[in-house]
Amino acid sequence: MLRITDTIIIEDWELTEVFSRSSGPGGQNVNKVSTAVDLRFEAARSPNLSEPVKARLKRLAGRRWTLEGAVLIRVEDTRSQARNREIARERLADLIRTALEPPKRRVPTRPTLGSKRRRVQAKKERGEVKALRGRIPTED
Repeated sequence: MLRITDTIIIEDWELTEVFSRSSGPGGQNVNKVSTAVDLRFEAARSPNLSEPVKARLKRLAGRRWTLEGAVLIRVEDTRSQARNREIARERLADLIRTALEPPKRRVPTRPTLGSKRRRVQAKKERGEVKALRGRIPTED
């Protein structure tokens, strides 16, 4: 069981952990012990997340989102399997907390009259500079 907020709790059946050999630090330990963690969260089937949260989670997860609707997180940061497992769960919780926040509504703004006038004036000045670059007419 993974507690995200006071109201949202991820059940154990939604999480799958697979341990494998890590390519990270550890010397000979890397060749012997399976310390890397692949955490799989069945996000699309989760009854604890609403549809808008699932959509935001899919966008935030990016390449970590599978075609089946699961989020995959791989951690091989430390030599300890238990610590890698904790890190993976923390990353998943942070990702879900980020998806829980609805995006702020963008309020469109308009340029001020002064900024419009300054822009047009700058364009006129630049056009005059370019116009002076032309050939000088020769008088016979």
